[in-house]
Amino acid sequence: MDLSAQQFVGELTALQSDDELRKIQRYFKSGPGDYGEGDQFIGVRMGQVFELAKQFIDMPPDQLELLLESPVHEVRAGACSIMDKQARRKKTPESRRQELYDLYLRRHDRINNWDLVDLAAQFVVGGYLFDQPRDLLFELARSPVTWERRTAITATAYFLRQGEADDTLRIAEILVNDPEDIINKCTGGWLRAAGDIDRPRLVAFLDRHAATMPRVTLRFALEHFEPAERTKYLAMAKATGAANLPPA
Repeated sequence: MDLSAQQFVGELTALQSDDELRKIQRYFKSGPGDYGEGDQFIGVRMGQVFELAKQFIDMPPDQLELLLESPVHEVRAGACSIMDKQARRKKTPESRRQELYDLYLRRHDRINNWDLVDLAAQFVVGGYLFDQPRDLLFELARSPVTWERRTAITATAYFLRQGEADDTLRIAEILVNDPEDIINKCTGGWLRAAGDIDRPRLVAFLDRHAATMPRVTLRFALEHFEPAERTKYLAMAKATGAANLPPA
């Protein structure tokens, strides 16, 4: 099978639907280009993108990089899906896992939307770093680039799968008052998951930050708490008024 970027784009383009493109354009009311800087959409359902990615799971990194260079969002989503599938696959050699990790970081400028980060960060970045030093995640958490910060917290989802909540909670400390709503929701969601592993540490985190953290982060983090506990922490936020305000 031809596993070139050109072949993938050709097969993806054959799935294009004007109806799907109209749906995208209605969803992104200011135009699909506003979804991400320079993004274009051709109108392919993400389910179809992911199915096609299965057929190209052995695509080499140099061809994946060509896909990432595309201005078409569905093409880059396909690249991230292939990278994720390779990283998840047990038979993928360590050398390829490192190539995928290096590619993700080198071309993070093209992994520049929440869905692209969420497609690949957990297994491509988190999976590779599981047995490695993780300092890079803390650097990314302090990055001025929104998507790099989202990578930092999302990559820790792999550690959560292994029963480790420490780095998720430590990175959440850095991001707890992030100015971007897209980071606040993500941080709250992974705090919730961390609490499923280590509830006492999440409680301690909330005791420190509930009064001042963005309300959306707090609500996501509290989803698995009993109603009385949720009420307690939401009351702390209401008392200060800080978490009632939208993120700056």
